[in-house]
This record gives sequence, structure tokens and C-alpha cells, in this order.
Amino acid sequence: MTEARAFAPASVGNVGVGFDILGHAIEGVGDTVTVRRIELPTVRIRAIRGTTVDLPLVAEDNTAGAALIALHTALDLPFGFEVEIDKGIALGSGMGGSAASCVAALVAANALLPQPLSREALYPFALTGEAVASGGRHGDNLGPMLLGGLVLSTADRLVPVPVPAAWHSLLVHPEAVLETRRARAALQGHYALGEFVAQSANLALVLSGCYTGDAALIRAGLRDVLVEPRRAGLITGFAAARDAALAGGAMGASISGAGPSVFAWFEQRDAALAAQAAVQQAFAEAGFDSQAWVSPLNAPAARLL
Repeated sequence: MTEARAFAPASVGNVGVGFDILGHAIEGVGDTVTVRRIELPTVRIRAIRGTTVDLPLVAEDNTAGAALIALHTALDLPFGFEVEIDKGIALGSGMGGSAASCVAALVAANALLPQPLSREALYPFALTGEAVASGGRHGDNLGPMLLGGLVLSTADRLVPVPVPAAWHSLLVHPEAVLETRRARAALQGHYALGEFVAQSANLALVLSGCYTGDAALIRAGLRDVLVEPRRAGLITGFAAARDAALAGGAMGASISGAGPSVFAWFEQRDAALAAQAAVQQAFAEAGFDSQAWVSPLNAPAARLL
């Protein structure tokens, strides 16, 4: 096998209460990457399609390229990889676009190895790729793309978090761009100890609610008191969109990743579908068209095509 093609889904990073460590996959949208084995022991990016922004073709500066270089170096491979990327996730959308490219590249390249690695073993290389775009080694988007569903992603391990099959998410992306580095810059400054205590309590409630299938715990805990207040002002229409989701019965709603997309959790798919129009209308009144996806929280992981 000398060529493989893989798809990696979009994701909701942070999930409000789990900054940089908690995320879940989104069904129906993602990036596709084709990887070919080449004789020269190097990594090169041949083409990037599906974006109006010029992304780096130099492998070291590209998330997919950097991830494959890390894999290639660690395994001391005698052959190299040529990569073509087809973007399906908008840049600066808060939907894990940079992570999807490097995960899809790794899944495709892994299929070309004499002895393919486990998804967990690919995680460190994905962290290296993600750091090129965000400036940090955080796995909240990478974990769910590699394993599917809701995943707790620490510096050195991936922990799948079970959720009821009926629970669904609504993700709404306004046609606006918010660069990850700008969104992270908004988090600089002083934090009170009480904020950390409250956020830790909320994260504990959400994880407990997921493991026990208790929606009441999710409703009590899915409130970001640490990051959302500092980023909300960067997203025109956010408060109205979040409130529309909550009014529609959401267990909780917040910023997806760095934004500007908004996510909400619902106990049933029908409830998420019913709330979609109101959330999109909130962004329309703020002057933005939007796209929306309703997805099970147990959405599939990246896969070979």
C-alpha cells in the first residue's frame, strides 16, 4: 500500500469547562488528507485545497507536515510522505480545523507503515502538529478526532468519557473568523482563586453527569466562568446565540474552541434540531450568516476512506 486517504471530523474544543483538555467530535464536517509514500525520506506538502487563505506548503510550518515529520523522525523511517490536504473546516472557526488536518494526515500515513500504531500512540505526534498552529501542545481537539466521542486529553494520555447515546450537540458557526492566537491573548491577566474553584467544580459536575447519564448534573455544571467571560466580547452575537440555545432547552451552551462558533448540548436530537433556527437567527440579527450541524456526542473518530 503506497497511498492512503483519511477524513478527520471537526470538534468542539474546551466544552466550556475543560479548557485545553476536553472535547468532542462533530459528525458531518471535517478535513480530508491524502498521503503517499515516496522514496526520498522526507515530508513534503504537494497541495492544499478548499481554502482562500494561503496555508504553509513548507512541511515544518504546516500542522499536517509537522505531525508527519515528528512521526517520521521518531520511527526513523527509510521512506517519506507526500501530502495533499482538502480543507472542509473553515479557518478560525473554533471547530478544530488545524487539528483535523494533522490527525487526518497521521491516520493516513499510519496505514502506510509496516506496523501501524494505535490511535493513542499517534497522539504525541498530533500534539506536535497542533502546536504549529496554536503555539501550545493541547489535545482537546485531537483526542476526540483520534478516538471519537467525548475525550479527556491530558499531556500524555487520552481518556474516553461515556455519554448517553441520545445526547446530541448543536454547533453553529457564524461566517466570521477569530484567530486562535488572538483568542488566547484575551485570556492574559489576573484570575481569582474562586474562579478556578468554580470552574473545577463545574468540570467535575459535567464529567460526573456524563458517566452517570444525569442531565441535571450537566445543567448544573456546563457553565464556563473562567474563559467565556474573557472571550465573549470578541464574538458579535454570542450572548444572544447562547441564550437562544438555553431557551430552547439546552443543558448548557458556550464557545466552541477559541470561537466564534457556539455549541450546545441537548438530551435529544429533536430538541437540538428545534433550537437550531433560533440560534442561527441570533447570529443573523448580529449581521452574520451561519452554518449549523446537529451531531451525537458519540460522533465517529477519524477514519480511512
